[in-house]
Amino acid sequence: MPPSRFASALSRRHFMTWALGTGAAAALGGCQESRAPRESKDSKVTLTFWNGFTGGDGAYIKKLVEQFNQATPGIQVKMNIYLWADFFQKVPGAVISGQAPDVCVMHLDGIPTNAARGIIMPMDDLAQALGLKASDYTSQEVWQGGLYKGRRYGIPFDMHPLGMYYNKGVLRRAGLDPEKPPRTGDEYMAALEQLKGKGIQGHWMAPFLFTGTFQFESLLWQFGGELFDPGVTRATFDSDAGVRALTWLVDLVKKGYSPPNVGQDADFIAFQNGQNAFNWNGIWQLNALDEVPGLEWGAAPIPRIGPQEAVWGNSHQFVLMRQRSPDPRKLEAARTFIQWMSQRSVEWLESGKIPVLQRVAESPEFKSLEMQGQFARQAPYIRFPPAVAGISDALALVDKAVNQAVLGKASPADALKAAAAQATQVVRDNHEKYGD
Repeated sequence: MPPSRFASALSRRHFMTWALGTGAAAALGGCQESRAPRESKDSKVTLTFWNGFTGGDGAYIKKLVEQFNQATPGIQVKMNIYLWADFFQKVPGAVISGQAPDVCVMHLDGIPTNAARGIIMPMDDLAQALGLKASDYTSQEVWQGGLYKGRRYGIPFDMHPLGMYYNKGVLRRAGLDPEKPPRTGDEYMAALEQLKGKGIQGHWMAPFLFTGTFQFESLLWQFGGELFDPGVTRATFDSDAGVRALTWLVDLVKKGYSPPNVGQDADFIAFQNGQNAFNWNGIWQLNALDEVPGLEWGAAPIPRIGPQEAVWGNSHQFVLMRQRSPDPRKLEAARTFIQWMSQRSVEWLESGKIPVLQRVAESPEFKSLEMQGQFARQAPYIRFPPAVAGISDALALVDKAVNQAVLGKASPADALKAAAAQATQVVRDNHEKYGD
């Protein structure tokens, strides 16, 4: 499930010697196997690994950790999986108490806050030893998202964008081609109108983060708007572009294409039950739909409603936790683990993700994943939350505006204006708090 809303003790020379000895420079660009640190049979290293993969991706991460433990008897990984909200609450306390896990996965927008608080540690040596560079990645934003104040704190593992699921059976009932989902705003509205004529409300509009806010942010960017100004000192989501985006979504309810007061996840459940035709949701739902008996469905990029292509997305990134007494052997082992996991990114993508590395995106193995491939068509224009410290508090106000407008408690313009004023104060307070 995607999100709710800290110098290595190992010397550079020590690390570079180890990394080059394992062929690390080629690890993420080729097929070499990583090797565990050379330890005697009595000096096995145990790593703790925390993440929030409680959904369908949990089975995939468990399988990969089991494979790693079998392949590297000198390193054993013990994994704890928490709900993401619980994960982000537990991590700071664990670091402060000296009980921090060794490796974690965090979302891109959580990295700056945890770096600023000293919860995660820089990984520049790792990235340099592996030869990682921006051109290796399918998105420059996902690469830049692992940086904070010029230092690297995250190694990208995947991307998980919004996309459009379509129910082929429902489209067929309405006389629409089940193999040709709408791609433009005009095509989308025509399809919704035809569905409405058959008594079907085609797009259930959720007033919550999952996935109403993701839909709003996608359309904000499509209409040429931005969430904040370039320095993230002022909220700008109440711009004309923002009002147009939110009005379009609110009109889905007003014009009868969506029922009012859609409950959390009710849109996705209705899709599975054949009550609506389109569901803008995350790639993480792929495997859940595969498990629904008799459901005929497809996936496609979200339609281009505004003048330009854009879609919300986020990224899981590996991070190293700050330790009260850093152990060089554990640091070596943690880097071996991250390297090994990155080599197996295609297996991870089967859980409902798209690749961050160009070589993986171009591989026959990934191209055989049909539905993931549909989401990956959006890779050139995936947009991410601003990677600045404390951003989650400001983004929560976007959620508030979407909720109020979709539920009819305020007009789109009024809801956005009030929320943007509050968000501007939050980001200004954050600049003082974190010194950004």
